Amino acid sequence: MKVRVLGILSLLVVVIVVTVSSVILTSASRELTQELQINRVAALNRFAQLASDAAEHTNTTQLQREMDRYSELYGEGILIRLQQKTLRSGSLNEDQPQVRDALNRASLNLSDATLNPVRAFGTGHDFISRPFGTASQVLGEVVVEVNLDAARQKLRERWLVVGLAALALGALLLVAASRITAWVLRPVHRLSKAVHELEATGKTSQLPEAGPPELRELSRSFTAMADTVSESMESQRRLIADTSHQLRNPVGALRLRIDLLQLALRSKPEIEAAAGVVAELERVEEMLDGVLKLATAEHRASEGSARVEPKSEHRRSTVIDPFPVLQGEVERAAPAARLVGSELTLRGSAPVGQIECDPDELAHMVGELLANAIKYAPGARILVAIRQIQGGTAVEISDDGPGLPADQLAASTTRFWRAPQHSKIPGNGLGMTIVERLAAANGARLVLESREPHGLVARLEFTRPQGGSHA
Repeated sequence: MKVRVLGILSLLVVVIVVTVSSVILTSASRELTQELQINRVAALNRFAQLASDAAEHTNTTQLQREMDRYSELYGEGILIRLQQKTLRSGSLNEDQPQVRDALNRASLNLSDATLNPVRAFGTGHDFISRPFGTASQVLGEVVVEVNLDAARQKLRERWLVVGLAALALGALLLVAASRITAWVLRPVHRLSKAVHELEATGKTSQLPEAGPPELRELSRSFTAMADTVSESMESQRRLIADTSHQLRNPVGALRLRIDLLQLALRSKPEIEAAAGVVAELERVEEMLDGVLKLATAEHRASEGSARVEPKSEHRRSTVIDPFPVLQGEVERAAPAARLVGSELTLRGSAPVGQIECDPDELAHMVGELLANAIKYAPGARILVAIRQIQGGTAVEISDDGPGLPADQLAASTTRFWRAPQHSKIPGNGLGMTIVERLAAANGARLVLESREPHGLVARLEFTRPQGGSHA
């Protein structure tokens, strides 16, 4: 935004500077032209008077002497045509087209004493002329050559001064525009950053009241709104966690009563009905556990996104070698894999690479991904590996089971979502959501891909740790 605003302001600065410079240079050209014209018209009138006197006394010696002296002094020619003869000084002669035209106009009793405007990079000389004689009779004509080179040089010097002043003024205006733009846009950038932070974490820091009054008021309003939203989201998260936790007690008590009831039952239909109730209670307990884990994971994700300083005292992750964690989870999941005929393999050996992650949360994520692979791909070959990727390290769990279509892969991290083909398999649809939130809490991301020719790849991608370990 700053570049766009500065671009517009720069264009306005250029227009202003060019306009002011053009006005100044046009005025300078007009001033030099008028000054030169006044001087040369005075000389023209003087030589017309001298020529009139010489024509009256038929003595042109003094007139020729004055003409020669003028030409030596100014380097400009003079031509005076009398009835008896023509006097010349400098390089003027009547064979030149401009001189001949000037003489013709003067012979018609027309004065031409107006100079063309001086141009800084023009060439050539100008001519002024006038007749002399009586009111009813033209006795002769005077043509004076005007050398514009000196005036052009002065105008070029003024161009240089005005150009340097324009550059200085333009630079000053651009610096002022940059400062003003930064002053105006700084609160906007802070507000934009706070909006992204609120979107990602549900929290944002208080915005400083800076900039124009309108933006200060906007910052105050946004801070108040963000506090309200954060409090609302935190209250909802706490309500879900507290409700899930509090429901465990009556569910546990209900399960205990059913267990006692089962001891008193004798008929097979009654025992089967009680077993169905127990299964539903187990499903409720599993869902409550999932909701609690999800609430914890989302809280951790918001903390992880809100971290600014990598060595914050609230940071729980540390730089670890993930191989021992993976080894422990593989050993823990191996019995369940054998029960469904799956082959579980851990590839590689320690040390493979380091990642920045909370060890317990890494174990939770890997355990959840392994449980999903065992549950939804029975009899498959499940491979656990640590791979080096561009910019970091990845923990990868892959299987050669049925996998998921692309549209289902995109929806698999949605809360309570379950694939239609897995609707009969026990589960609450929160596992992948929890893994995704915990990955975000540790600065990683969960990537789900299809495996060729069939199967599923779940990859936790961690960026390369910055520095050593820290708790």
